[in-house]
Amino acid sequence: MKAIVNIGLKAGVLDPAGKAVHHALTSLHFDNVNDVRIGKQIVMKLDGDDEQKAREDVIKMCEELLANTVIEDYEIEIVK
Repeated sequence: MKAIVNIGLKAGVLDPAGKAVHHALTSLHFDNVNDVRIGKQIVMKLDGDDEQKAREDVIKMCEELLANTVIEDYEIEIVK
């Protein structure tokens, strides 16, 4: 089983890296880009076949280590 965790800054939290990329894209004449937010993706291979248990474990991982829940949101996808 595989867990895919997408982590990004919460709405309203400044994203200096995203702003720099947006500026660079605009300088390259990609004028159709309105905003850029930079995040991270974590892909984990998990043992077992209990999807609910895997989701609970990954939520705990996110809350305790993987995401800074004060400024970041996360989404979890479990793939068998």
